Amino acid sequence: MAIPERQVTNRDVAERLAFMGRLLEIAGVDRYRTGAYERAARQVERLSLPVAELDEEELTRIPGIGVRIAGQIREIAATGSFRELKDLQATIPGSIVELLGVAGVGPRTLHTLWKRLGILTLEDLERAVQGHRIRALPGFGAKKEETIRRGIGQFRHRSDRMTRPQADAVLANVAALIPDGQYLVAGSYRRGSSTVGRLEIVATGNRSALVNHAPAGAIAHESAEEVSLSLAGAGVNIRFTEPGRCGTALLCATGSRGFLARLGEVALARGYRLGPDGLLDSASGRLQTFGSEEEVFAFLGMAAVPPELREDRGEIELALRGALPALVDLSDVRGDLHAHTTWSDGRQSLEDVATAGDARNYEYIVVTDHSSRVSPDALAKQRAEIERINRQHACQLLAGSEVDIKSDGTLGYQNRVLADLDLVIASVHSGFAQDQDVLTRRVLTAMENEHVDIIGHPTGRLLGRRPPYAIDLLRVMKHAAETGTALEINASPHRLDLEDIYIRHAKKEGVKLAAGTDAHRIGEFSNMRYGIVLARRGWCAPDDILNTLSLSGLLEWRS
Repeated sequence: MAIPERQVTNRDVAERLAFMGRLLEIAGVDRYRTGAYERAARQVERLSLPVAELDEEELTRIPGIGVRIAGQIREIAATGSFRELKDLQATIPGSIVELLGVAGVGPRTLHTLWKRLGILTLEDLERAVQGHRIRALPGFGAKKEETIRRGIGQFRHRSDRMTRPQADAVLANVAALIPDGQYLVAGSYRRGSSTVGRLEIVATGNRSALVNHAPAGAIAHESAEEVSLSLAGAGVNIRFTEPGRCGTALLCATGSRGFLARLGEVALARGYRLGPDGLLDSASGRLQTFGSEEEVFAFLGMAAVPPELREDRGEIELALRGALPALVDLSDVRGDLHAHTTWSDGRQSLEDVATAGDARNYEYIVVTDHSSRVSPDALAKQRAEIERINRQHACQLLAGSEVDIKSDGTLGYQNRVLADLDLVIASVHSGFAQDQDVLTRRVLTAMENEHVDIIGHPTGRLLGRRPPYAIDLLRVMKHAAETGTALEINASPHRLDLEDIYIRHAKKEGVKLAAGTDAHRIGEFSNMRYGIVLARRGWCAPDDILNTLSLSGLLEWRS
């Protein structure tokens, strides 16, 4: 199997530019220059055409992108980064940049803490909080100090696993180390896990080139076939193989331990031992090699198992019978059910949302601004604006809301307001510390409201920052089936809520799942891919996902 060259995406480019903007803020550079990178990153995210394929002249025609940034975009397209970013990174201690992960510490705050208090590490920051030195800084105060104190606690208890965007950032560094780009990502990343530990990669590129390009001290171990290294604090294991052996190499690097053990049993029953180099004939000692995973599965007399299902949850037995489910695909999605605009806390206008929907060939996007920020009168004005915009776009905006589920289970709008909406998401945004029974009953009560269509981000988790609140999901799913309420698969890579085991259980209960990006910016509509991967891990077919319905089908379901 020839491993395709990884293409630099608009998201890759936008992330590099945005990171440059944050580093400039930490360095204390004037807001005009930092703002230029932020604006350029937003412009790149909004574009439907791939910026990596544009030359410098074409790039400078894009509003907000000048000659300098255009040249840097070309560098990113070629190498995964750009020289000025690398030079700036070399001037700012990595321990300082890591503090951006502490809630309450943004780039400007970090500049002040670094330059005024000499803070370089998390321990320095913690001592400054304990000594009440932060509140003494101009513009800070006791409230800001308390926010940072809580942020430190959350940061210390965060998982060592990466979110998918964090993993993507590490992979951007990998791309720069394998110049010919002949590699594929395997492991839990390829299986679509919500968080990722060590990154596993299969490559047919030049091993010597990687070793020569690796940063000093990054390589932890190397052999003739493997190189293990640390990049941006993450472990990366790269296995080099020949194109004709990619099938078993990729298969062994992707599946979970249980999946590979079960697959090994299938191979043994046919007289072979499974290994990264191929299938070894136990009798003759002859090695059977394969260029693709599909060839391996076919040789073993089974259907190809999608990477997302390789968790030893019954998929191998079904593959042997040719009875695997037809999983939902991103191309099946016909709209987005969760988006925020400048009417509440979003950074995109209604016009922006409709344009983004057109670019994705969506039939609809549901505008679901927060009930806590949009009054009923403003909601009526928003609907009128939506009707005007819909006359100009193929993608139709639906007037919805993300309504707060209050502490007693009542909702943020009265029923007369909810009745006028096209779709209603009800979500818990407060009272996370309530005990399980109380919080569960809040959600059950909300589902009994005839106007509630979807329960948003059902566990409230923020990956690496906030654990799920105490809620009995089995009770919620049973009640959702009884009331006909859908449960959201929140596709934000910072949430990815529900987890796959609950998605599969909801599917078995006959509950509809609703994939929504929770997009606050135009570039976040692309996060739908994360939600669909999660749905695939939950064994969902297209019919299980609400927004594979047409616009008319969605409105019919809602009625």
